[in-house]
Amino acid sequence: MISQDLQVDTSRTAVLDVTDAVARFCRDSGDGLLNVFVPHATAGVALMETGSGSETDLVAALERLLPRDDSYVHAHGSRGHGADHLLPVLVSPSLTIPVRGGRMQLGTWQRVVVVDMNGDNPRRTLRLSLLDG
Repeated sequence: MISQDLQVDTSRTAVLDVTDAVARFCRDSGDGLLNVFVPHATAGVALMETGSGSETDLVAALERLLPRDDSYVHAHGSRGHGADHLLPVLVSPSLTIPVRGGRMQLGTWQRVVVVDMNGDNPRRTLRLSLLDG
């Protein structure tokens, strides 16, 4: 298995497309399974179409489901921080992607994104692990 940590900055967007960086990690491999993991209690990773407005729609849906208010028992940090800690229940902190010939086997419009609504901590680690197969 080979692994690499990537540092990403989510300060400009709640949905950050990291597909190209992840593809570079896989480029020199053969076949296997790629695990993408964000080791943070307030962020997740997902596969989605980008560039069509889907990012804005996702953020709006998450804001409806997890409003940034003071209704949470978990109340430390900035207003609505309790919502940040619930996000990984809805947007998983990890995903697995098959790799064939050094290329992720994604669908036509699928992109790998980091989802992070927590503006208090924009520096994130993305842990990539490729199990050779």
